[in-house]
Amino acid sequence: MWWAMNATLFGRNLREWASSLPVFLVLIAVLLLSVGENLNSQLNKLGNQIWPDYSILRLDVPMPSCDPDMDIDLRLQEIIVSKQKEAEDDPFGGMFGDADINEEAIRTSLNKQVELCKLKHDAAKKVVEQKTPNVERFVALDMTLSVLSQFRRDNSQTFLAIVFFVCILTTTLTHHHIGLRPMQTVMDFRFGIVAQLFAHVSLTYSAYCYLTNGWASGTLIQNEFIRWFYLAGFGTLSLVSLVQLFKIPQRALPGGNIGKALLSVPLYCYMAVSASRFFIFQTDNPQGMVLFVDKIMDQASLFLNVALYIWVGMLLKQTFLGEYIFRIFKPWKLPPELLAFVAVVIMAVPTAYTGASGIIIIAMGAVVYAELRRVGARRNLALAATAMSGSLGVVLRPCLLVLLIAIFNKEVTTDMMYGWGVKVFILTSTLFFLVSLVAKQGPMRVAPVSEALAPSLAAFKPLIPYILIFIVTAAAYAFLLDAHLDEHTAPIILPMIILMLLVYEHCFSKSSKQEHQSYEGEVRPTSLETAVRGATSETTVHIGALLSIMALSLTVGGVIEDSGIFDQLADQTDLFSNQWTTMLALVLALVIVGMIMDPFGAIILVSGTVAQAAYKQGIDPLHFWMITLVAFELGYLSPPVAVNHLLTRQVVGEEEIERAKEETRGKSFWIRHERYMLPLTVMSIALVLVAFGPLVYQQLF
Repeated sequence: MWWAMNATLFGRNLREWASSLPVFLVLIAVLLLSVGENLNSQLNKLGNQIWPDYSILRLDVPMPSCDPDMDIDLRLQEIIVSKQKEAEDDPFGGMFGDADINEEAIRTSLNKQVELCKLKHDAAKKVVEQKTPNVERFVALDMTLSVLSQFRRDNSQTFLAIVFFVCILTTTLTHHHIGLRPMQTVMDFRFGIVAQLFAHVSLTYSAYCYLTNGWASGTLIQNEFIRWFYLAGFGTLSLVSLVQLFKIPQRALPGGNIGKALLSVPLYCYMAVSASRFFIFQTDNPQGMVLFVDKIMDQASLFLNVALYIWVGMLLKQTFLGEYIFRIFKPWKLPPELLAFVAVVIMAVPTAYTGASGIIIIAMGAVVYAELRRVGARRNLALAATAMSGSLGVVLRPCLLVLLIAIFNKEVTTDMMYGWGVKVFILTSTLFFLVSLVAKQGPMRVAPVSEALAPSLAAFKPLIPYILIFIVTAAAYAFLLDAHLDEHTAPIILPMIILMLLVYEHCFSKSSKQEHQSYEGEVRPTSLETAVRGATSETTVHIGALLSIMALSLTVGGVIEDSGIFDQLADQTDLFSNQWTTMLALVLALVIVGMIMDPFGAIILVSGTVAQAAYKQGIDPLHFWMITLVAFELGYLSPPVAVNHLLTRQVVGEEEIERAKEETRGKSFWIRHERYMLPLTVMSIALVLVAFGPLVYQQLF
């Protein structure tokens, strides 16, 4: 359709002008405004060090209105006359006693007023004298940055709304929403588009009710413009779906069957159908759908960070960094299973900063898959490692999920959870290694040290400039802006670091001109501009796909919360007759929640429902939340939904999935289904040990 037309303007197609460019500008604006906010804070500190009175100098200090040369005798007489007139006009005729006029007290008061007035004038004069041209220029810069910082804080929701709807519109127009299988046939597209039309119309109606009910309440609507964004955004999506219904893509294959077509419906549509049935048709609360979607605006900065992390991943994919890292291991001739273990453990670090495995798969899954394939790992093993690349790090410091748990549950602290998180990480990584050993397809041998060490060290040399760029950029943020790399600053610092790496590769290094290994179908950027442009175009699609699921999963959480399902479950005394049955029920419930909700929304839901039931049954809060994190990850890897596998397919492409099926045809059950079986085996064993291990220990000791 028109979105995919080849017509270009200044070398850019319509999609790049209408989608990639706006998103790029918003993300760059967020980065620069964040730098300005940190710089503003540093300028304030510097100003106070240079000028002790800088906190006053940066403000407009008006000259005092009092008169320092006041004639005290004249003013005294005026006051006496005024008081005498008040006494004469007293309607009670002095029945409450005459007020004696104490001239000496009045004179003393006037003298003090004159002294205070002179001090005020002297202070104001001193400030004026201190405001040299240099000070005024410094203050002007400081105040400009202050205004920009306030602008960012005031408009975070606007930035998110733009990114949210532009990216979802892009994903809808390009048919890249996440489903159990991609839309391939005409029937697949028919079913998928009809489901999207129903979802978008339901959300438009909900947005309309949300806006009009706010007017009818008679109270001031905060951030009314966001409600208009919902109405306009979902309304536009409805129109697009209606047009698409009559313009099936030419690439669609003829025919199809109902079973596969239902699997092709985007996941967020099923969530929208469930929410609309409950809020619109069952409880007659149509605004409820958008009311829960609106929760993403309450955490606008968090979801903007999600967009930035995805952009980081797409930019990183354009670099040669991943290839250089894996070159270090190539001389050792590691078996594919061992190399997959190395990749999964390495990816635990960025996962700890984002706090969500789905974000990491979207952001960096393509890099993991590409590098594993580049060194010869079989496709199904590479797909398994990619799907699990973010599953081990959610328990490590400084994971945002752990921080969110501590905020909503005072029974646990971040230190407690991070401490046990390290132990859970060791457990899960060890299990991955052991399961890989058991399921290995060849000898588990590595090259001798005498052969591998020297080439491995030589392969490390190209990484040195990358490491220096990383250190220098992070240090510049730390020392110049007082922004140390942590879970709060990583979304702002990492994009700048990766952009610097791309600048180095294409402007200063010869790496982009050298020959590089590539797997089948991989496309390398030819310039800095094509790298950034290509990364941003991919980013818009992935942001739209991920945020649509995140937003609609919040409505599913609303359905669960308002329907009282967990309250009813807690009342089933048979299920909670002892700790063993209680634990089994909790594990099943948490895995199901992990299958249908994004982690941030799931934490909020579980904190107010399942967690309270667990505490009442005597489950230790720390134990419960470690179970929850592992159960969520198992849920994200478990069919029939298996969100992490769907995200993996999203980033590697359907062609790679089909090639994986072809190359394993006729082989053993494990090899044919390794991309599912390996992660499920590891995380299932881990969940059983984390959930029931402490209970066994209590029984024995």
